Amino acid sequence: MSETTALARYQSHYVAKKAFLSFMGSSFRLFDQSGQLAFFVKQKAFKLKEEITVFADEGMKEPQLRINARSIIDISATYDVVDAATDEGVGALQRKGLKSLLRDEWSILDTDGIEVGRITEDSGFMALVRRFLSNLIPQTFHVTMGEQQVGVIKQRFNPFLLSYDVDFSAAQAGGLDPRLGVAAVVLLLAIEGRQK
Repeated sequence: MSETTALARYQSHYVAKKAFLSFMGSSFRLFDQSGQLAFFVKQKAFKLKEEITVFADEGMKEPQLRINARSIIDISATYDVVDAATDEGVGALQRKGLKSLLRDEWSILDTDGIEVGRITEDSGFMALVRRFLSNLIPQTFHVTMGEQQVGVIKQRFNPFLLSYDVDFSAAQAGGLDPRLGVAAVVLLLAIEGRQK
């Protein structure tokens, strides 16, 4: 399968949802604009080192991405993203540990480990309000490559179900690999979603 064929399944808009009440781990679904399932993740509970596989189907027969933490339990963990079809590394995402205690922030790294972009929670003030007063205020994450905004990941208001509206319509022009975009959404559901 060529890279162009593999990338054809990636869209510019998704609705991402974390399943409500999963007892033996979490599951996440990303739906395309027509409401069709685009990606599915079943995350195992109680893993010391995160290893997440993103599938194209709920039967988990078509792996698309592998997301692997480089270390065991680290608030500044780096997650390598690999295309499951080609076994090609496409980059990495690194959580800004101490900064993320007050305001969620991630670095987007290229295949050489150089920071090429960021994912940042909307505002420091709103982040503090969410942390200390009410986690019912939805988060918005801005995705930038260099100085250009290439995406927005906006949480829907729902106290029971973590759900994001994802807009990567400027990603291609801004140079964001769509596989890193999907991996970022999955990690926000998996890692930041634990705070909810």
